[in-house]
Amino acid sequence: MLLPQTKEREYRFKLALRMGLPIFALLLALIIHTFIDNSKTLQLSFYLESLLALVFSIYFIFYLIYSGFEVKITDDVSKTFTREYLYKYLKDELKKKEKYTFLLISIDNLQDINSLYGLKNGDKVLEKVAIWVGSYLQSQTEYKFPLGHLKGGDFIIGLEGFKEEYVTMLELMCLKANEFKVAEIEVKLSAAISDSNYSKDLDYIIENLYEIQEENRNSKVVSTKENFSPNELESAVINAISKRHISVMTQDVFSGNKVVFKECFIKIKIKNNKMLYPKSYMKIINKLGLGLEYDLMVLEDIILNANVKDGEIYAINVSPTSLRNEIFLSTTKDLLKDSKIKIMFILSEAEYYSHISRYKNILEKFKCSDILIAIDRLGSIHTSFLYLRELSVDFVRFDSYYSHKERLKENSAIIKGFNLMAHEKGIKTWMKNIENIQTLKIIQELEIDCLQGKELSSLLSI
Repeated sequence: MLLPQTKEREYRFKLALRMGLPIFALLLALIIHTFIDNSKTLQLSFYLESLLALVFSIYFIFYLIYSGFEVKITDDVSKTFTREYLYKYLKDELKKKEKYTFLLISIDNLQDINSLYGLKNGDKVLEKVAIWVGSYLQSQTEYKFPLGHLKGGDFIIGLEGFKEEYVTMLELMCLKANEFKVAEIEVKLSAAISDSNYSKDLDYIIENLYEIQEENRNSKVVSTKENFSPNELESAVINAISKRHISVMTQDVFSGNKVVFKECFIKIKIKNNKMLYPKSYMKIINKLGLGLEYDLMVLEDIILNANVKDGEIYAINVSPTSLRNEIFLSTTKDLLKDSKIKIMFILSEAEYYSHISRYKNILEKFKCSDILIAIDRLGSIHTSFLYLRELSVDFVRFDSYYSHKERLKENSAIIKGFNLMAHEKGIKTWMKNIENIQTLKIIQELEIDCLQGKELSSLLSI
């Protein structure tokens, strides 16, 4: 048993003892008084009943105190519902009401506030934000609503009705929040909205809220787009992977006028010949723990079905967690043993993998099998820069943010700097999504090694 659990039990026992002693003493005094006054007339049953009364009174006192600790409704910091009680409350609401809307309100810079101003001020911000949000919504609605602390700086709110009734209200609240401060601490809030039309499962709704929030953070307008039913989408993805229903398209990547390799684009096939793009299904695959199975399935499909010339290179996006898995390494080697095809793995990782020496060793094992490694999204996520600096890779690809004429002009110094850094380390650079001749001409002046896009070649099925 962990120390916090041991201390919790000790604390509960001592509290139960302090609360139970007066009741126990009162009951004992009553029994003694009765015994002294009526000792000659008391029967044996009195002693048995007295003993049972003492034992059961102590037991029920302890039981009530312990069970009272298990039921905690409000969070100590934010003074809103705890996550456990909030889930129970909202699930009951979903069962009782057909129309129900959920809001996700997040303090995006809570981690920075904790670092700069201390944890106590961070806790104060959580409470003040909850009060401010609750007060604003109360002024806009006519009934009381549940407000709970989900995690970190995230709050969930439940409102009766469908989201169309609250979208404008939420937009106005987000505009007011732009100037929101606690004392002199600037607080950055973001929001998302969904309703029971999306799903009747609370877990799916909350996942959807986080997806919508990611899209909304870069937009001034709250997104209200419709999504697939989560149950149907999850079933479709599982079915497609179990039956290996995938479609692989490729696009040539050029160095000068020569095709140096092909990038693979994967979609999965669901019923009615519909196709799902990775953005729609990758989160489900990761949630269900199917990432390794999916990556190996894609790799095997390309190796077995591509009509390739000797030494032709196919670039595949692969999950870094799969890449660091020993099963993936051994299976990849087996698949490539008698194959003419060469493989390049493209990696993109939002969180930095701190065991960098282990990462280097894994990549060296792949390179010993003549597998190339590329780092994606350079210039957009910090991990790509760190991996460019620390790992031995073959290619680095700029984020698609830079694949537009105006952004290329505005950020040419950044691109040249990264390009120089890569070349100094013997790594080739790569730019994708080149869609017109004007953009192509600007990129060619920047001396990037490999170019890709609709202007250069179209997508082809393997």
